[in-house]
Amino acid sequence: MIEKSRCGWAKTEPNTSYHDHEWGVPQHDDRALFELLILEGAQAGLSWTTILNKRDGYRQAFDNFDARRISRYDARKIKRLMVDPGIVRNRLKIAATVQNAKAFLAVQKEFGSFDAYIWQFVGNRPIQNSRRSLSELPARTAESDAMSKDMKKRGFKFVGSTICYAFMQATGMVNDHLVDCFRHAQVRHQR
Repeated sequence: MIEKSRCGWAKTEPNTSYHDHEWGVPQHDDRALFELLILEGAQAGLSWTTILNKRDGYRQAFDNFDARRISRYDARKIKRLMVDPGIVRNRLKIAATVQNAKAFLAVQKEFGSFDAYIWQFVGNRPIQNSRRSLSELPARTAESDAMSKDMKKRGFKFVGSTICYAFMQATGMVNDHLVDCFRHAQVRHQR
């Protein structure tokens, strides 16, 4: 059997399944967008594999990323999260999740959906890149800089430009599958 050509970071599980079914696919569901925003922030300083391995733990600990419920978390709930082995137990990242839920709800109210807000940074259509190697992938772009700046102004935390660019890749706002990856062409025409 011939092995499919994939992006170099997706050779082992859980990365392979995530890459093959989710990464780079344009996402427009607000709950799913919120989940990926939180997970990208949680990944700061860690490997994406670590976060994928804890993803189910995050879903359980954070009420399946229900922003309304998370926005009401109090000190007792945060204390319980600090001892939950299913997530990254970092006080700043946990507090940022609660703050981000509040900012997320404010954006939904202002724009009608988080989707309408976030996709404006790429002109409401995926940016199609044609990169040939992982070394060509930038850590940030002008679009992720603009997104980061605006999100920080709105009270979001853990949304530096590098995190925003990783979020853009994950949610299909940019197609950064390498051109020889079987997923590049598959997601190219999705919106």
